[in-house]
Parts: sequence; C-alpha cells; structure tokens
Amino acid sequence: MSSTGSVKVDAVVEKAKANAPNTPQGVDLYSRFALAGAICCSLTHGGLTPVDVVKTRIQLDPKTYNRGLIGGFRQVVQNEGAGALLTGVGPTFAGYFLQGAFKFGGYEFFKQQWINNIGYESASKNRTAVYLASSASAEFFASIALCPLEATRIRLVSQPTFASGLISGFGKILKNDGIGAFYAGFGPILFKQIPYTMTKFVVYEKAAEAIFGVWDKNSLSNGMQTVANLGAGLVAGFAAAIVSQPADTMLSKINKTKGEPGQGTISRLAVIAKELGIRGSFSGLPARLFMVGTLTAGQFAIYGDFKKLLNATGGVEIAK
Repeated sequence: MSSTGSVKVDAVVEKAKANAPNTPQGVDLYSRFALAGAICCSLTHGGLTPVDVVKTRIQLDPKTYNRGLIGGFRQVVQNEGAGALLTGVGPTFAGYFLQGAFKFGGYEFFKQQWINNIGYESASKNRTAVYLASSASAEFFASIALCPLEATRIRLVSQPTFASGLISGFGKILKNDGIGAFYAGFGPILFKQIPYTMTKFVVYEKAAEAIFGVWDKNSLSNGMQTVANLGAGLVAGFAAAIVSQPADTMLSKINKTKGEPGQGTISRLAVIAKELGIRGSFSGLPARLFMVGTLTAGQFAIYGDFKKLLNATGGVEIAK
C-alpha cells in the first residue's frame, strides 16, 4: 500500500485491511463508490421527473404556470394528459446515472487525493476546504457527462412535440443544431452545478458530523443511520437549491431554443439574465426546494445503503 502521508491514517487503513482482508481497494473501491452514486442519482432524479416537469414549466412560462406546484400539476395533466408528467424521463435516468457516478465516485477519489497530499491531520483540520475542492473537481467532470442529456431533457419538456423520447430527441438535436447545441448550456450548468454540489456536500458533511456527534454512528442500527443520512441530506438539499436556483432557471431558458445567428453563449446569458431579473431568477423555487430537498435526502440515504451493500467501506473519513 502506498503511504497516505500520515502515520495516523496509514495505521488506520492497515488495521482496517487486517480486520477485513476482502475490503476492496483502489480502482475496485472507487468503481463501487461510482456505482452507488449512479444508482442513487438516477433513482431519485428519475423518480422526481413529474416534479421536474412542473418546475421547468413554471420557470419557462411563469405567466401560464402561476398556480404553484400543485396547481402546476393540475394544469399539465389538464392540458396534456398525465403522461406529460413523465416527459424527459429517459434522458433524466441516463444523464443522472452518468453524473452520479462521476459526482459521488469523483468526490471520494478527490477527497482521498487531498488526504494523500496534505496528510490526514491537515485534511481533518481543513476539512471544509477539502470538501469544497473535492466536490468542485468531481462536479466539473460530472457536468461534462450530464450536459448533452440535460439539454435533451429540457428540450423535450419545454417543447412536448419536439420528439418522442431520448433517442429521437438526441438525434434530432444533433442533426438540426450540431454537437455544439448539447453544450450551449455548459457554462450555466457549471454555474449551477458546481455551487450546488459544493453546498450539497459541505452542508451534508457538517450536518452529518453534528448528528453523529450526538449519536455515535457505530452504535446506531443500519435503519437509524439511514434516517440520519436522510435528515442531513434534506438540510443539504434545501441549502443547495437556494444557492443554485438562478443558474437553474437560466439553464432551462438557454436550452429551450437555440440562439440568434452569431449569438454566443455569454451574450445569450446576459440577455436572459436581464429579462429575468432577481425575481424571475427565483421562479419555481418552492417546487425546486421540494424537489431538491427530497432527492438530496434520498440520494445520501440510498448512497449510504448501497455503499454497505457493495462493501464500499474503505474510504477514509476526516470528520471529527
């Protein structure tokens, strides 16, 4: 085993390996983290597709969809039928499966690299900075994977007659607009996802640290650990939703239609920001608080359970 840069953490890892010789390490371990992250993100985002459909409609057409989350559900069903609530479910599952793998697997990987580089004690003392840097790095790569499928999803939701599903929608965008159209929203998606993910992981880690500071994690049953992860995830989701809401609204707008000939992404974003204003940037926030709070709580609960199921328990924690 290569040294982590800390005698203390090296001893912890060696002891853990001696007690559990079959615990996965290296690529095997991080692939399990990635699979657990892929499962938790695809299940939660896919399951909340109806909420996302209504939330996106509120953002894109607030004059029509002005009756809140419940009223928005009724409007969509009344105007387009119940099936419309599942618009974009294909790219949602596929996109967030990839994104979840990079996000959660990458977060664990980059966190370990910081521990290796600066040592366990220093990483623990500066753990907020480690969480921020690790989550930002992981999200950058996760967004590269997500962006084409998110662009397809938003086009399907905002233009219900555009295509029948993921494959046809993806192909139509590629044929009509070119590969660049898939990354027209890459700036906004980074602007949205990186602060969102940084807030999500830092607030979760701090909330979990507070919870497990009161109740020893090892003394809790698996069920109570899941409940604790749900609670910490809910707090993290609310915080992340508020931080990333303006960029989420801009992302929906920029992916709805292609820009004017010769118009760059930056100029399009400037026009959209001016049109929205502060109030417009937070259109659909109640729906998104419900959606993001619920899915983030679910993600951390499912992630924790699947890590145990996949025996992905070899990561080193730096929380006190």
